[in-house]
Amino acid sequence: MIRIGIVGCGRILAAHLRGYQLLRAAGVDNFRITALCARRESDAWSYVRRGEGPAQREPVSTSPGDPLAVGDVFLSDLQNDVEVEVFTDYREMIAAGKIDAVNDFTTHALHHQVAEAALAHDKHLLTQKPLAVSVAAGRRMCDQAEARDLTLAVFENARNRADTRQLGWLFQSGCFGELKMILLANIGNWWAPDRIVAETPWRHQLVEGGGITLDIGVHLFNHFRFVAGEIAAVTGNTRIVEPRRFTRDSQGQVVASVNCDADDTMFATFETEQGVIGNIAASWSGHGQPLLTGQGRGIVYYGTAGSVVGNEIARDDGTHDELSSVYERQCEPIRQQRHFPLGLTDAFALNQLDWLQAISEKRAPETSGREGLRDLAASFAVLESSLAKRTVEVDEVLSGALRKYQQPIDSRFGLLS
Repeated sequence: MIRIGIVGCGRILAAHLRGYQLLRAAGVDNFRITALCARRESDAWSYVRRGEGPAQREPVSTSPGDPLAVGDVFLSDLQNDVEVEVFTDYREMIAAGKIDAVNDFTTHALHHQVAEAALAHDKHLLTQKPLAVSVAAGRRMCDQAEARDLTLAVFENARNRADTRQLGWLFQSGCFGELKMILLANIGNWWAPDRIVAETPWRHQLVEGGGITLDIGVHLFNHFRFVAGEIAAVTGNTRIVEPRRFTRDSQGQVVASVNCDADDTMFATFETEQGVIGNIAASWSGHGQPLLTGQGRGIVYYGTAGSVVGNEIARDDGTHDELSSVYERQCEPIRQQRHFPLGLTDAFALNQLDWLQAISEKRAPETSGREGLRDLAASFAVLESSLAKRTVEVDEVLSGALRKYQQPIDSRFGLLS
């Protein structure tokens, strides 16, 4: 039995608990959540038992498919045979709690600090994306886990989404030719034009690991790496379009504000080791008409036999098909089973399952710390490129040779050496 202690009881916790609930419903019975830790004790108690304790905070998003739109999930929905301890200090929970492993769902700047405590006490760790607040912090986490033979995974639900699996198979199998180009523009849809993202002001602070490039970039690059291969180089241009952001109540009155020094807009061109080129334009800003490529369906993929956008395949001969249907008909059953074991399709549940199995099987999880480090390096390469005003190879950032953008972060946390 793997006993899990969770650090961080913010709004994203509901989506994680729903994933664990789906695992229990699918017959996965080798784990229990035995401890919760939050800065405010009431936040932790609000997730323990349905019908008891303080009310949970309302979901901060209403967008379909957004994990931050999930709410009304409790530990008692998935387990009733253990007593849950509640802590307000993660170090105390890690040192004294009845746990074997830690889930870290805290802010970016805390990830390496929670990891240091967890790994020093021989606890396996699943940390929310991005892996860390900087590449140096993430590298230290990986080194510490490997030195103690512990399982370190980054929670990256993009890897387990159905479209990621289906697109990866489609282009890797050769049944749809070679992938050549990727295009995404998403402007003015998320938190635009000047809302505080997820009502979390730290997301707009550079030294806290804030900014859209780090927050969203790791998702995108993890997805692109699976579909198109390793990211070799990027050319980036980032901006703070809205230097001040606000949270407003239902009457439109300002109830919170923040001065921003982390980017809210990223433009990036990238190339993979396989020669695929891609372009990303993403912004939490944008007044007026919002924009989303693919006729509002998102990322567009162009190959030698046609294009894919959303669930639609368009071939050169004028025929159309559904990506999901082609995958179900043509992908080998054993691969489909590997992608979606136990009939699970929820990306949170699948990521959690792989981490739990990695602990039991003493292997690296698919979204290991090292995998998360590459996503992190690709994202920081965009920021370093914008500052350096040149194309940047991801390996420059991964090795630490280029880290000027990250210097204020690393200086704050004693990571410059």
